[in-house]
Formats: sequence, C-alpha cells, structure tokens
Amino acid sequence: MEALKVGVIGATGYTGEELVRILCRHRQAKLSYVSGKEERTVRIQEIFPYLQGAVDLECRTFQFEEALGAADLFFLSLPHTVSMQVAPQFLAAGKKVVDVSADYRLKDTSVYEKFYKTAHRDTVNLGSAVYGLPEINRERIRSARLIANPGCYPTGAILALYPGVKAGLFDEQGIIIDAKSGVTGAGRKADKALNFSEVNESFKAYKLFEHQHVPEIDQELGAALGRPMSVTFVPHLLPLNRGILSTIYVRLRKDVTTDDLIKVYADAYRGEPFVKVRPGGALPELRHVAGTNFCDIGLRVNPGKKLAVIVAAIDNLVKGAAGQAVQNMNILSGYDEREGLWV
Repeated sequence: MEALKVGVIGATGYTGEELVRILCRHRQAKLSYVSGKEERTVRIQEIFPYLQGAVDLECRTFQFEEALGAADLFFLSLPHTVSMQVAPQFLAAGKKVVDVSADYRLKDTSVYEKFYKTAHRDTVNLGSAVYGLPEINRERIRSARLIANPGCYPTGAILALYPGVKAGLFDEQGIIIDAKSGVTGAGRKADKALNFSEVNESFKAYKLFEHQHVPEIDQELGAALGRPMSVTFVPHLLPLNRGILSTIYVRLRKDVTTDDLIKVYADAYRGEPFVKVRPGGALPELRHVAGTNFCDIGLRVNPGKKLAVIVAAIDNLVKGAAGQAVQNMNILSGYDEREGLWV
C-alpha cells in the first residue's frame, strides 16, 4: 500500500511538534509537508534537533498552493478561529482534514461565537464535521472528510463520564469536574502568566464558569443522554509541563458498588486500545500516562452517600491533542488504530 502523504500546518507549536514526532515513526503515513511561524526557511530538524535523522523537511510560513501538492491529508494545528479560514480550501480541493483547533467542534454557532468571540465563517463544513472521539464516534470517523479533534479537557472528562451517563446511572444535575492541566495546554506563546517564575511553586484555578471547553463537554454528554446537559467545570493550572488529571464527582441514581461501576466501564471500553479502566478502585496518576495516548480511569463509590468519584488521567498533548489526531487519521485511512501510538 502506498504511504499516505500528510502535512502538519502549524508544526512549531506544542501540538504541532507532537504531531511531527508521532508521524515520523508512523509506518504507513509519510510526513511530506510542515509549516510554522518562521518567516525564514528553516528545516524542521533544525528547530527540533532530536528529529535529526528522522525527518528532513523545510519549515516555513504556510503557503496553500505549495502545501496542496505535497500531501493528501492535513492536520491543522492552528489557533482557534484560524482553522475555519484554511480548512475549506483543502476540503474544496478534495483533501481530508483533521482540525486540532476548536473551530468545528461546536455545532451551535451562537455558542461558538459566545466562547470564541467571533462569528463562524464556515457553517457549510461545520455541518459535516465529525467530532473525533474514537471511543464514541468511530464509525462516523471512518467515512469523514473533516474531523474536529476534541479538546484536551473534554477528552478526559467525556471518557470519564460517558459510560455512566449512557447507562443512566448518574444524576446529570450537579456533576462537578475538577480538572488540572500542565502548562503546555495553553499552547506555545508569550504570556506572563505562563512564565516559569509565575507558575513554579504555585497552583491556581482559572476561567471559572467561562472556560471554552464547557459547551463541548455539555454537547457530547447531552448527545449521549438524549437531552441537554450542564456540568460544573473548574480548570486548574499545574506547575508541570504536560498531563491532565480530572477528578469528577457525581450523584448516583441507583444503588451500585465500586465493583458494579467498574464493570459498567470495563464493559463499555472493552476492546478499546487506549482506554484503561483500573481494577479494584485503583486510581491513575499523571506519570502513568505521560507521553502516551492512553486515558486511564479509576472509579470509587461511597454507597452511604450515593456518590461516585471518577478520576481520569491523560497526556494533554497526546490523547488530548496530537495522539488522538493521529488515531483519527488511522481510523479514516483504514490503518491499525494503534499505528504510531502504541508504547
């Protein structure tokens, strides 16, 4: 089989860099185009010296015509509100697109405008975009042309809640998601609040009741439930590079034990290559998933209070971004879903 030629637009950001790293070791896809913010011509292995010997590609400012002839599938690792200006050009030319930004995740354009402060400019393709969470939408992903890669926080939160919501075990009112992310979740940019001296030896909550990932979580869980959902989501910034740990509190509709709940989740994710449900009430840690495409889930029930606590751990740059994007590419291209991602 001829290798699929792929391009990464925005290869010098954290997610773009992670995409390049993963694609360099992919046995069935060939990385054939990269672009970044550099105004000068520079090779990607000069920007990231550890890629020496793995790839040899020029990396310069994005030029559509140049990119078009270089690849058949494109990953858009661009800022929110920028991808919707680029994706339509590739789609019109018959290319497939995996968009890592938020531009095609939210189906309600008024919600998108509220959280991203701009009107959506590509409502035509928005309608056909598939939300790229493989554990939920695998069959739709297979035939997609445009994948809306999920956000990092929503990936952990949705996977942690989906089986229980789908089974009707949780009271959907009052679900609380307490999520903590490493600094790379904010992207590679100059921001005083993200400087080492500002983050080191500190820990803070931010964007209470206004984080842009809340409607994404509500949208996908509401689809599973069959009616609108509204979670309480509180994100925190951890003084570390990567990883998201989500601790989630839910009230139970039914009398279930820890073992009962674990079985529901184990059955729901049986055969899933990248979701691990911990046995016996064991809880995951960030170090268990760092650098991998896994989502580890632990569950415990307090039967006296009819309360369950769910803990999910992912690497925000891999399962929360680049790894999941490659997982989506593998599915829609007919490759082994684990290609390039198995540890």
